Amino acid sequence: MVNASPSDCTCANEAGGSPSFLMGMGNSSAARSGNIRLQLFVNILMMAMILGLSGCGTEAPKPAAQTEAKPAAPAIPEDVQSAAQSLLGNEVQVLAFGDLAKNGKQEFLAANVVPKTPTNNLPGTIITRAVVVENTDGKWNEVLRCDEHLKNPKGFLGLTPLTSVTGWRLQYEQSEAKGLALYFTPLKGVTDSHVLPIGVRWNPKTQRYQSLDRSYENFLLESPTIDTPRSNVR
Repeated sequence: MVNASPSDCTCANEAGGSPSFLMGMGNSSAARSGNIRLQLFVNILMMAMILGLSGCGTEAPKPAAQTEAKPAAPAIPEDVQSAAQSLLGNEVQVLAFGDLAKNGKQEFLAANVVPKTPTNNLPGTIITRAVVVENTDGKWNEVLRCDEHLKNPKGFLGLTPLTSVTGWRLQYEQSEAKGLALYFTPLKGVTDSHVLPIGVRWNPKTQRYQSLDRSYENFLLESPTIDTPRSNVR
């Protein structure tokens, strides 16, 4: 067995496996190397601190605000869509359906809608034709029609224009007490907005849709022909 002398141990340490700060303080070269490494470490640390402080005042980019999802419109029943298409063609739009007249019967409002354009930006829905259809004993029956004129199964509604109308502005609202109220404004042109709308609502006394007078309170009688329009209150 060979005994290691102190000089042998010193030589093994000089091979360089240990960190420099464990070496003798008397080794000036090692000390200088240690100082350089320490200074480099301090510089890196100070740079990291500066970058960290400069980032404190900068807000992180915020994600784009998410648009609130609108509730999906109720699906149109297949029989409603089919009945609407049979009356107004494949380009029909069902605008409302349910107990519209508040008479316990299912109805739907459908129309041929004119798409919005820069020259057609009037409030309401611009249409060429519209119908209100009621389900009686499982069969869909038309109870109101708007085409060139306004009419119900009894005849032409009061206040409907004598001349044919090719376009209407339709506005409608639903009341829990009175049901569906429709307002038809005949359009002479796509920019015409000065004609008063004709109000139409379900009359529980006569059990049909009728037009209203200019106060929108009293129902008007129908006329069997367009050449003798009637506006008597009933």
